[in-house]
Order: sequence, then structure tokens, then C-alpha cells
Amino acid sequence: MSSTFVGMPPFPKAASRAVGNAQLRHNLHKATHTIRDKRAAVVAEQPDWAALRAAGAALKTRVLRHLDLYLEQLEEAVERAGGRVHWAADATEANRIVLDLVRATGETEVVKVKSMATQEIGLNEALAEEGITAYETDLAELIVQLGDDRPSHILVPAIHRNRAEIREIFERAMGAWGRPAPAGLTDDPRALAEAARLHLRERFLTAKVGISGANFAVAETGTLVVLESEGNGRMCLTLPETLISVVGIEKLVPTWQDLEVFMQLLPRSSTGERMNPYTSMWTGATEGQDFHLVLLDNGRTKVLADGVGRQALRCIRCSACLNVCPVYERAGGHAYGSVYPGPIGAILTPQLRGFGSELDESLPYASTLCGACYDVCPVEINIPEVLLHLRAKVGASGVHRVEKLAMGAARRVLSSPALLAAGQRTAGRLRRLTPRRLPGPLAAWTDTRDIPAPPPQSFRDWWASREER
Repeated sequence: MSSTFVGMPPFPKAASRAVGNAQLRHNLHKATHTIRDKRAAVVAEQPDWAALRAAGAALKTRVLRHLDLYLEQLEEAVERAGGRVHWAADATEANRIVLDLVRATGETEVVKVKSMATQEIGLNEALAEEGITAYETDLAELIVQLGDDRPSHILVPAIHRNRAEIREIFERAMGAWGRPAPAGLTDDPRALAEAARLHLRERFLTAKVGISGANFAVAETGTLVVLESEGNGRMCLTLPETLISVVGIEKLVPTWQDLEVFMQLLPRSSTGERMNPYTSMWTGATEGQDFHLVLLDNGRTKVLADGVGRQALRCIRCSACLNVCPVYERAGGHAYGSVYPGPIGAILTPQLRGFGSELDESLPYASTLCGACYDVCPVEINIPEVLLHLRAKVGASGVHRVEKLAMGAARRVLSSPALLAAGQRTAGRLRRLTPRRLPGPLAAWTDTRDIPAPPPQSFRDWWASREER
């Protein structure tokens, strides 16, 4: 994955800092609850929602089971329609392919549709190193780019910003990236949208290269599908002379008919809408446009090999799990140190990147295991199950030696009635010496709670004395 977040502290430290930001907590609470309530209303209207979820899960499971066959079918269909398919094993190879394709056009500027895959591989940074500027055209992504910021939500990357902050960003940074913000810009949403529209229109009309991702790729026909809410994506997909789409290999659906299921699931789960405002579909090269499809692995086949963890690849990036997660609502997306925040990020990121850092080791613990994420997932990903599975992997790797020793000692005591009774009597006699806080590395257990003082007499001894009477 991208090195964009390398150097981030472990989740507990980053979350602790974020929780101290009152403005951030207010922005997150307001936005997530608004989306959550809209989603609940439109889902309640769908009498067969449970059946749709089951169908979506079954279709994605079938894709993962036969991924090699569907990928070959997709490649054949795209090339038959005049496109060209490139295979990228990792982020480095994907960035090299895109760089070569852009260089071949002679252009030094590209426009982008919102794409998590390109964020995952750090494409913007790779292009910038070679003197090529990538302009984000999704409104929220534009806000993040102008603010020299990072996305914090799958659906609404700038969810951590309120409209007053957005106005300040536009006034400060728009001019450096193109057309400046209008004089006297207010924080009225319509005024902000108009400022963005004027700023972006110049890019749409001059860009010769567009870069996109895809929500779905239909193996049967080679059709790619992008869902968005503003229409900016359609401008990027149709106006440039060269279109390059970077798509994760798990984004396939087998047939055109299968797409129907996800066109009902995704809008309701993501934006709380019955129907997506802008849905763009294209098959191969159209109207003289050169089309290139870059199929990205970047750890996905490794995830596929894990019988429990592979269900994370069913994700359709709706963000419903983020909007109901009590941890995300308070900590925000930046604390996860990845372009995939929230519950899905806590299970997907460490599987893609591995447990090579403190941050990735901490992500499976970034959850209360309340199960709200599982309840709302439109493709029935059992996120709590995967979290526990990954926690077991972290524990087995030996990184939590102190905890393993403590659990081993507890198992020995709890499995021996004699040792347990002796320990209880000792704790009762020394109850006055019980500290309120644990020292050193164990302090995290008592940062928000006191150690309860042991009772003067254990239940075992009390029961024995009662019988003697």
C-alpha cells in the first residue's frame, strides 16, 4: 500500500489526540448521524432488504471463489471492445504503468475521479515526483487536496471539515491550483459549490488525460461502473482523450444482471438515497478515446488466501459501517492511518499491508466489537469475526509478550482450585495495599478505571463458613 501514512502513531495514540478535538467530534457526530438516519429511512422502505443483502454477499463470495476466471473474462471483454488491460502486482508497478501511459501523451496535468485505489497506491504523489499534477475533481477530494489534508471517510473524505473551514480553505488555496475563489465568498453551501464549479470547469475543458477508479467491473461485458453524486466524474470520464482506470481485482461482478443487486444496495447504504444521482458506465474505448484498465492486486491475493479474512474483499465501499461505529464517530478517520478508515479499514488495512508496524498491529483492536458494523453491512461482512481473527494473529506473532505471559499465568491459577483459593485469600489480606493505577506498560488498563479492591473474604470462604454453621 501507499507510504502516505508511514510514521503514523498506533491507533490508541492517534485516537486519543483526535478525541481531544471538540470541533472534530462535533463535525463527525453531525455528519455521521445525518447519513445514518437517511440510510435507516430508505432501507426501511425496502421489504426485501435482507434478501438483497444475502444476494450481494453470495455474488461477491462467488466472485472471490472464481476470481481468476472472472478476471480473464473481463480482460477479454475489455480488449475486445478496444481497451487495453494492464496487470499490476503492487503499488510500485501500478504507479509505473500509469506514469508511462501519461508520459506517452506528453501531458503534465491529469484530472481524477474520486478513487480509493489510486489513494491506496499513492498515485498523486508518484505523479508529482515526475512533474505531473493530478487535479481532484470530486468536491470533497478537492477540499482535501486544497487543504493539504488527508481523507477521513470513504464516502465523504472531508467529513471532518465544516463549511466555515471549507470557505477558509477555498479562499487561501484555490488561487494556487487554478481559478481563485470569488471575492466575498461566504460559507453558504450553494456559494461554496459554485466556487468549486467555476474552479473545476477550467480543468475539465483543458485536460487531455483522465484517471478514474471503478465501483464495479462487469466480467461478462467488460463494462466499468462509477457511481457519484455531483457529475464531475462524468466530465472526467468523457472529455479527456485518454482515460486510465485503476481498479482493484476484487471489484468484479459476473454479469450485467448481477449489477442490479448492487445498484440497489450501494446508494441506500452509502448516501441514504433510493437511486444514485450519477451513474456512468463505459465499455472499452468509446468515441475515439484511448482507454486503459490497470488491474491492481497490491496484497489482495494474499487476503484471498485467508479463509476468514477474505470476506473483507466483499466490501463495496459504502461506508455504512463508519457511520454507525462509536469508535469512528469519536476518533475520526485519520487515526486509522490509512485511506480505508473505520471498521472496514481496521480489517482490510492490516491484511493488505501486513503487521509490519505498531499502527497495523493496533488496528484490529480499534473496535468495541459491538457488531453495529455487521448489522448495516450490505454484503454481510462479519467485521467482528475478522477483528477477532486478526487479534489472534497479532497475539500469535509474539508482539504482546507481556499480555501472553499474564494470560498464561491466569490460566494456570484459574484451572487450579487450590491456587485460586490461595490467591483470593492473599488478595483479601493485602486489600489495603491495592493501587488505584497499574504501573508501566500496564497503565493503559487503568487510564479510565480504578482497580477494584478485593473483598476481605472470597465467595469460596464465605460459602465454606456458612456451611460450617
